Amino acid sequence: MKKHAIIVAGGIGTRMKSDVPKQFLRIDGEPIIVKSIRKFMSFERDLSIVIVLPEDHIKEWEAIKFQYFPDADFQLASGGLTRTASVMSGLALVNDGLVAIHDAVRPFVTIETISASFRSAEEKGSGVAVVALKDSIREMEGETSIARDRSNYVLVQTPQTFDVQKLKLAYEKAGVGLFTDDASVFEAAGNVVHLVEGSYDNIKITTPEDLK
Repeated sequence: MKKHAIIVAGGIGTRMKSDVPKQFLRIDGEPIIVKSIRKFMSFERDLSIVIVLPEDHIKEWEAIKFQYFPDADFQLASGGLTRTASVMSGLALVNDGLVAIHDAVRPFVTIETISASFRSAEEKGSGVAVVALKDSIREMEGETSIARDRSNYVLVQTPQTFDVQKLKLAYEKAGVGLFTDDASVFEAAGNVVHLVEGSYDNIKITTPEDLK
C-alpha cells in the first residue's frame, strides 16, 4: 500500500519562550524539523511526505529545505488555526493508502515505532504510538482528587497512522473541533484505535526543559 507521512509543524514557540518557531530551533546544529523528517525518510525511501506549516513560516522552511533536502520532493500545505485544521490541510494532498501523522517536534521517534504504526494501520486500520505511565496519577474532582490505577492509562505520542480514506471520513464528520490528536478524531467517528509501543525518548519538544 502507498505510504504517506504528514509532518505537522504549526508551533510558534510560546511555551518555549523563543522568537524562533520551535520546529526551527536547533539540536546539534540542525533544525528539529530536519531530524524528524530524516527519520521518516530513513524508514522508507519512497515515502510521500507532506509538510504542514503556517504561511508565515514558509520562507524559512524553504531556506531549510534548500540546505538540507535540495533534491527531495516534499508537498507543502498551509497550517490552520488549530491542529485539526492543519491536519485536514495536509490530508487534502493525500489520496489513498496509509498515512502517518507526526509532530515535527518529536525528532527522536524510532524507525521501529514508525514501522509498527504502519504495520498496525495496514492490518487493523490504525496504529497509534503510546507508552505506559511511570508515575502515580490522581484525577482532580473540584478542589479534591482521587487516585487512579495508572495501568489503565497510557501516554499518547505520534506517529498516529491510519487508513487514509477512513481518516478522511473521520475528519469530514468531525469538522474543525477542538481535538488534541488524530486518534480522538478517528475514534469520535466510530472507529477503533489500535495502539503500538512508542518510546520514552520520543518526547515532544515544547518547553526549554524539553530542549535541554
